[in-house]
Amino acid sequence: MKKFDIIGRTKIWLGLSAVLIVTSIALIGILGLNLGIDFTGGSLIEVDLGQEFDALEVDAQLLDAGFEGVVQAGEGNRALVRLETLTQEQYEEVIATLAVHYSEVDELRFDAVGPVIGEELKRKSLWSVAVLIILIVLYVAWAFRKVSKPVASWKYGILTIVAALHDVLIPLGVFALLGSIAGWQVDTAVIAALLTIMGYLITDTILVFDRTRENLVNERHSSASFGEIVNKSVVQTIARSVNTSLTTLLVLMAIFLFGGSTTQPFVFALIIGIISGAYSSIFVASPLLVLWERKRK
Repeated sequence: MKKFDIIGRTKIWLGLSAVLIVTSIALIGILGLNLGIDFTGGSLIEVDLGQEFDALEVDAQLLDAGFEGVVQAGEGNRALVRLETLTQEQYEEVIATLAVHYSEVDELRFDAVGPVIGEELKRKSLWSVAVLIILIVLYVAWAFRKVSKPVASWKYGILTIVAALHDVLIPLGVFALLGSIAGWQVDTAVIAALLTIMGYLITDTILVFDRTRENLVNERHSSASFGEIVNKSVVQTIARSVNTSLTTLLVLMAIFLFGGSTTQPFVFALIIGIISGAYSSIFVASPLLVLWERKRK
């Protein structure tokens, strides 16, 4: 058991998490999140130019025509053009501008979102996260109601949410960096990925806590300390957590590499979140539980 003294190295695990979280918050604060048109409003045009192209050249061509936006290379010869909200006439002018420089311009998609709808989607996304957090705390507190010693049942719910926020902040920090470097945007698909991460990895954290609950009941009259029981519980579940995360990551990596550029941001958010969550469910949630109990004493 000493070989796997996870609780005994709490300062190392929480120190690493603190560095990652502070870095993510700094990236978000300094660079900001590159919000997609789902939240800001605007137009998205996807075209197949029929030949290889340079995204910067396409951007310059549109700028010369009076359209300022962001051009991103897609799969094959596809280009994703993000602009402010366009009228039908302006949309046709954008296509005509591209047709001057490229002989075969195939229009694949045109999406437009107004600023009012964008604000509504942003508000609903925040509400969905808040409601999910409240429901999880209530459920975990109810599930652990019979284990009130030495830690109150509601603390399990709070720490589950802390681990979940850890797993959401880190992907957001990565997206802030990628938004500045590669133009990746945070849209409703990425928000859906973050909610998926929370649901998936909260389950993983609860599994570890549930084993702690069982061991607390079984060893109620033993001489083992609370920290030793929690460490034993983590060691008993670590293989299951790692194996589940690895098998999920293998599937996600295949989708990321071969699934096309339109799905990459969504899948990448899942990959970062699951890696972060596999770490937090083992090295953050349970050590915090023991640390909280020690501070209470």
